Amino acid sequence: MAIDDPQREPRAGAGRAPDVMRPGGWVPMREYREDEAVDFAIVGTGAGGGTLACKLAEAGFSVVAFDAGPYWRPLEDFASDECEQQKLYWTDDRIVDGDHPLKMGANNSGRSVGGSTVHFAMVSLRFRPEHFRTRSTLGYGVDWPIDWREMWRYYDEVERTLHISGPVRYPWGPDRGRYPLRAHPLNAAAEYLARGAEALGIDWTETPIATLSAPVGRSHPCVYRGFCVTGCSTNAKQSVLVTWLPRALKAGAEIRDLAMVGRVETKNGRCTGVHYHREGAWRFQKARNVVVAGYAIETPRLLLNSANQEFPEGLANSSGLVGKNLMTQLNQAAWGQVDDEVRSYKGPPSLAISEHWNYTDAGKDYHGGWSYMSQGPLPQVWAKSLAGGRGLWGQALIDEMARNNHSVGLKMVGEVLPYERNRVTLADETDQYGLRIPRITFSMGPNEQAMIDHAVDFMDRSLEATGARERWKEMDDTAHLNGTARMGDDPATSVVDADCRSWDIPNLWICDGSVFPTVGGVNPSLTIQAIACRTGDRIAEMSRKGEL
Repeated sequence: MAIDDPQREPRAGAGRAPDVMRPGGWVPMREYREDEAVDFAIVGTGAGGGTLACKLAEAGFSVVAFDAGPYWRPLEDFASDECEQQKLYWTDDRIVDGDHPLKMGANNSGRSVGGSTVHFAMVSLRFRPEHFRTRSTLGYGVDWPIDWREMWRYYDEVERTLHISGPVRYPWGPDRGRYPLRAHPLNAAAEYLARGAEALGIDWTETPIATLSAPVGRSHPCVYRGFCVTGCSTNAKQSVLVTWLPRALKAGAEIRDLAMVGRVETKNGRCTGVHYHREGAWRFQKARNVVVAGYAIETPRLLLNSANQEFPEGLANSSGLVGKNLMTQLNQAAWGQVDDEVRSYKGPPSLAISEHWNYTDAGKDYHGGWSYMSQGPLPQVWAKSLAGGRGLWGQALIDEMARNNHSVGLKMVGEVLPYERNRVTLADETDQYGLRIPRITFSMGPNEQAMIDHAVDFMDRSLEATGARERWKEMDDTAHLNGTARMGDDPATSVVDADCRSWDIPNLWICDGSVFPTVGGVNPSLTIQAIACRTGDRIAEMSRKGEL
């Protein structure tokens, strides 16, 4: 009997794909011939590609979506074990450099059908409206080519699809109506954020998150076991794997797992399909349109690795901006020790939030916004924080780990400005497929240092106001990745237009966080999915008008 190993053998095929909601179950899957030109070949099935695959399939297009990762069955494959769940991360070789080399892995990349949403922290926040027009309204960065009012409608669509659990009234920004499900109850770590915020006179609220607070269909509500960021084994988490992709399959899309796309082919200025590696061999899928949705590292890597005689500098790169303006988000923290038994790892990691400093500009000596949230690190992550951020080792580290249940902390998500010097290029080294690996260059500037100083000091004062003692600051961490193929109104200063369509190649699209012109002060996944929904609607409209 063959061993079912999703990391070695594709699960999707022979007319079926895993039913992620039923142990051992399958759902029908349409399959397309490789020599049959599908309407859309989509590279990546995460927040951008998976969402768009659903929207395009439901609009009646033929779709094949490729992912380099396995097709997991969360109810069977996921364990409450941090080591085991390392399998969810993209850990292939990458070269990092610059003044502040990025740590790649758990908090900014995923290698699974469903992408990094399979292990994301579920925090689902809307951009501040002014952050779509930072140059025009706040005097820094660049403007998006999309108006926030239009995005607000697509945020509604994503929040309904993910059954976001959130507060009755959100304290910041324009009215947004009720979230689909009630907020989760606060855990003890979240209560400390609330007490500190109230002591300092600012608003806080329950964090809107994409895990269920009530049963929906075959998904159970969250049971607060706390292993959200290593993969939810109950399907309470509303990842792309359990939301958009089942709908995409039902609408006729095909998903090919363990399928690494290495090059996009072009002829006479248009894409003709993708070369991909699956089951030990390179293959070619013909397509009338190609969507690249590999996120901020793999998207520019694929576009640059696809350079040919027609496009010697890489695809979609007449502006020279493919790979440039890489942005991460600041993720520094303040921690302390309290008498209460907090057990902060119980429940989703971020159950309370303040966006006060994301919406308040007065009193800052820097550009940009940041939010902060309560934290619930699992043991291995906590040990790394203590060793790397506090310098503890040996017996001192063991002693501090023994006090884990009494530790409490706050962590920021802060805006990094776009700089062309922060970029993804190709190294000379190659990977197991013979493809050049990415070199990721990143350095913070004075603006980021000023934001960190302000944020960490404020979070420390918030903890102090709750009576926390033995406080310390974790100064070296980042989260999320965006930029590297920005959208805009001008082909000279952007890679794609507002519809995520390449300026250079009319049937090449980019749909993921790489199109962000700026990154804002909140987690990006909700915005990526909202952009994908908008792109799907725009493509359907253009098709009706004969503009594809």
